[in-house]
Amino acid sequence: MTERFKVGDRVGWNSEAGHVSGTIIKVHSRGFDYKGHTHRATRESPQYEIKSSKTDHIAAHKGSALTKLGD
Repeated sequence: MTERFKVGDRVGWNSEAGHVSGTIIKVHSRGFDYKGHTHRATRESPQYEIKSSKTDHIAAHKGSALTKLGD
């Protein structure tokens, strides 16, 4: 089972640019459109919007792509 995250959690993930970290700003439990793409999300398998700590870029990811970071 994939770990569940909540708004305010600090997480990390791998991107084309390397390892990135940020803070979860929104949890989606239904499908949503983001940057021209439909992201599928359910209550059992939510997706998360994360604000990068370095660039303020917003990304959307499944929980399986994220790792919770310490404070």
